[in-house]
Amino acid sequence: MNSYHCAASNPLQAQPRHRWRGNSSFAFQRTNHNVPSAVITACYSSGHRISKLGPTVLTHAYINRIATAVPDYEVHDYFLRFATESLAASPRHQTLFRRMADKAGIETRYSCIEPADDPKGQIVDRSGIFRRGAFPGTARRMEMYESAAADLAMLAIDRLDMGDTGTSITHLIVASCTGLSAPGLDLEIVHRAGLSPSIERTLIGFMGCYAAINALKAAHHIVRSEPSARVLVVNCELTTLHLKETDDLERLLTFCLWGDGCSAALVTAEATGIRLDRFKALLARDARDLMTWNVRDDGFDMVLSGRVPATIQAVLSENVAAILHGDGVDEIDLWAVHPGGRSVLDAVQRTLDLGPEALAPSRDVLRTYGNMSSATVMFVLERMLEDGAAGAKGCGMAFGPGLTAETMTFGVVA
Repeated sequence: MNSYHCAASNPLQAQPRHRWRGNSSFAFQRTNHNVPSAVITACYSSGHRISKLGPTVLTHAYINRIATAVPDYEVHDYFLRFATESLAASPRHQTLFRRMADKAGIETRYSCIEPADDPKGQIVDRSGIFRRGAFPGTARRMEMYESAAADLAMLAIDRLDMGDTGTSITHLIVASCTGLSAPGLDLEIVHRAGLSPSIERTLIGFMGCYAAINALKAAHHIVRSEPSARVLVVNCELTTLHLKETDDLERLLTFCLWGDGCSAALVTAEATGIRLDRFKALLARDARDLMTWNVRDDGFDMVLSGRVPATIQAVLSENVAAILHGDGVDEIDLWAVHPGGRSVLDAVQRTLDLGPEALAPSRDVLRTYGNMSSATVMFVLERMLEDGAAGAKGCGMAFGPGLTAETMTFGVVA
């Protein structure tokens, strides 16, 4: 007789049959026994996974700690005045821009670019790199990224306060869509943080705002397959490097959302913090062009259609059961929604019929930092890790090019 265990039920007995390999939904650790359908049904319906009793026990992954950092320069008002001046030829567009910007739900944003004294002046930044009529090309912006991204990443990692445990980090996952180089940010972190030169490194690049969920998904799978793993997850984005000189109203409105930021998180099998449960990716139909992020000669170019909130609303309404894996909306205590903009949060709140305070952490992050691409939802999770009551159930989601929605369910354990 062979005994199987589901975390929510008593051990069940099963006769060995033939070689059988389970799928990722149940994470079986053996290949020489068949698991009865009754066991599978009972455990799947309860939301738990199965492992054979013995030396190998199914491992959960937990976000033990999150730390965040932003650059020194607060730029929101400066960038708004810069954009208004860029529309000087059209007073009507200036008025419309001010009205829309006032409704964005953002009060402060931070940038690695130190602004000059006068947003109407010829020189936009104090270093003189951004000059009206001669904004830098992509190569110069990538030089700025190499330096500033590593500094910001180390600030967040230092705040993680790993102490001597930093030398025990086995895996490094770095997500970024706002710059690239080789050797890249991952190797710079290895060098500056004193990580093992043999550390396993994974780069998640150019996915946009939802990359944080994918990074956590990768860490989740690593810890489940290697219970002794200690995974450092870094999301570092310098979106403001891609400031454009334009009089296009839609592009200027898009840019008034962006800020720079970085998060660092430690993911292990130690049962403290936020337990990572299940993940679900969704792709909207016929929506490839609604949100795009392309490399151009004058930096990276973001296009954000006004149809994005309605598309997100349609995707969520059609897939809420799959996202929550059988739970009801009223069973979720915490909603870690990427604050891609006020209208995005409004669409999520309206679709799921959430209470007025359900998205308060997301709205607070948006108000204080703007949209920092992949790092942003980690700022939201940081608040929940600090404030969430043990036993609380949560759902996280972020949106990006595709139009893609990456979602996850989680629980607060301490």
